[in-house]
Amino acid sequence: MNSKNVLLIFLALACCWIVSCTSKTETGVETTETASESAENSDPLPSWNDGETKSAIISYVEDVTNSSSPNFIDEKDRIATFDNDGTLWSEQPVYFQLFFAIDRIKALAPDHPEWKTKQPFKALLENDMAELMKQGEKGLLEIVMTTHAGMTTDEFDAIVKDWISTAQHPTKNRPYSDLVFQPMLELLDYLRSNDFKTFIVSGGGIEFMRPWAEDVYGIPKDQIVGSSGKVKYDYNDGNPVIRKLPEIEFIDDKEGKPEGILKYIGRKPVFSAGNSDGDLQMLRWADANDLKSFKLYVHHTDSTREWAYDRASHIGTLDKGLDEANEKGWTVIDMKNDWKVIYPFELE
Repeated sequence: MNSKNVLLIFLALACCWIVSCTSKTETGVETTETASESAENSDPLPSWNDGETKSAIISYVEDVTNSSSPNFIDEKDRIATFDNDGTLWSEQPVYFQLFFAIDRIKALAPDHPEWKTKQPFKALLENDMAELMKQGEKGLLEIVMTTHAGMTTDEFDAIVKDWISTAQHPTKNRPYSDLVFQPMLELLDYLRSNDFKTFIVSGGGIEFMRPWAEDVYGIPKDQIVGSSGKVKYDYNDGNPVIRKLPEIEFIDDKEGKPEGILKYIGRKPVFSAGNSDGDLQMLRWADANDLKSFKLYVHHTDSTREWAYDRASHIGTLDKGLDEANEKGWTVIDMKNDWKVIYPFELE
């Protein structure tokens, strides 16, 4: 994700030669298994089309996990970091956390009549996105801070869980958690099956991601690094709570990503994936590892199944990162050609 300092998945049927092999079921009846079924069962990335991208990933993992390889990496050093917005789930037309903030403003509006005439709230309530974007970072930060602060972390956790389970994307008409990338879910599972420790390192809010990301991605809460606001402990008459304050503490974007990795993980990643210029510094940090590393960019090239954007996009801008990836030979996913499906529901 290329955050502006704001917290804003085909089934392709394969025709194969059918080679029968026999096996016995528990009842003694012979069954046949096709070569395509056998291949699918052994394929760690079934939603990826065969090609250079898929081969590069598998080759890397097999190399660094082979104890006889000069590139073998000890399990303790198998750190994989993933951006979230645009890398693990979609991010258009605006970051999903901004949709959450917008819904919160509308829910709170009856108690704040002054918002009808005060920007950026007036533009938001009138669905005037052009005017809202004119408010710039300052206006968007004010929206995020207003909707995220002034409550306990437990209260905020409950609000996010309720929203992620009920809210729907305005154009896809699916729950936001349906808009995760099936191929990336498979990649996460593949890495973990080879003893990689997977982390989210995102410009999105850490307390926005933690309530749902563990169930969706299988990444524990304590392996999520994100932007954060200041908080304050309150004994609360014998009932300790932590309250969210209307102040930014840390922006986990651009230079903030390697800084966050150092602060919260303590090891350089050997596998790192992003989708925008906001992830470039994180990929450079992995590239600086003395151990063999893998740098992966998700290039949004599918305007039919998802969205197509890169250099000129105001969300997820991929410009300098794309040039550097091509220059240094990093792996770039062509979403349209590399992925059989985008979202998990396409497999249904």
